[in-house]
Amino acid sequence: HVQLVESGGGSALAGGSVRLSCAASGYTSNTYSWFRQAPGKEREGVAAIGPDGSTSYADSVQGRFTISKDNAKNTMYLQMNSLKSEDTARYYCSVVIAGTQTKGQGTQVTVSS
Repeated sequence: HVQLVESGGGSALAGGSVRLSCAASGYTSNTYSWFRQAPGKEREGVAAIGPDGSTSYADSVQGRFTISKDNAKNTMYLQMNSLKSEDTARYYCSVVIAGTQTKGQGTQVTVSS
């Protein structure tokens, strides 16, 4: 049973940076991902990292966001640079195990210009 807890959100200016963390208890070597949800918008997958460290990104964040993980700390990160106002959303980390998705409570990121 995996539990995920996000942290690191907050407010930032456009062009600034924020780093999100996702601490996983009961960590497993599955593919972990970040997605975001903004009011009135559809949920959007942001980035994913596989057990082999392979990564993938949404076109909207490619080149600006970096997903990484520290297996020793059972923690995944999302480094967000060159932030834009459209990055404002609640960010969630997620993992799918045996067809069941587990996500954390989310952390809010608000970008102002």
